[in-house]
Amino acid sequence: MRALILNCTLKPLPEPSNTQKLADVVGAELGEHGVDVESVRVADLRVEPGVQTDMGDDWTGVHEKLLSAEILVIASPTWLGRPSSVAQRVLERMDAMMSETDDEERPVAYNRVAGVVVTGNEDGAHHVISEITGALNDIGYTIPGQAWTYWNMGPGPGPDYSDTDHGHDWSRTTATTMASNLLAVATALAKQPIPA
Repeated sequence: MRALILNCTLKPLPEPSNTQKLADVVGAELGEHGVDVESVRVADLRVEPGVQTDMGDDWTGVHEKLLSAEILVIASPTWLGRPSSVAQRVLERMDAMMSETDDEERPVAYNRVAGVVVTGNEDGAHHVISEITGALNDIGYTIPGQAWTYWNMGPGPGPDYSDTDHGHDWSRTTATTMASNLLAVATALAKQPIPA
């Protein structure tokens, strides 16, 4: 089984990503159960605005990775209480998947599961989770219960995830639950797929 983590931080490499650090907790847990995990930092790619799969940019490679993964994790920082602009662009490009079908005429996202990782120094994690999972559900992904984890320091400025241990135990616990729930539902769908 394969998992793809799309890190929607605004920071390109080599800048450190707090969002990646929490997403790595989920990835490590999935890896412990034999899942092949790949992580892509979208800010390092050329992804044009639009709602088509092939626009002559790097998105076509991401699209291929989406189609080869049974598990998708979208990881986003919180900015102004909302998903990052990179996360929004990812969802807009994924919109094209709504009209793409498999050999049995099902939407290509059917029988795939998805979850969300959120970091930030302000409230809004549940809002970000709701926006992203709502969009992924529209596209056709199955969203298991509690397929999310987040970390923040509450409203206003404060330290980053990497700067403090505050709240890490809770975030790790929910990340472990998230990984377990994603794998359980992905395994169930592999055994009994959603019919055409």
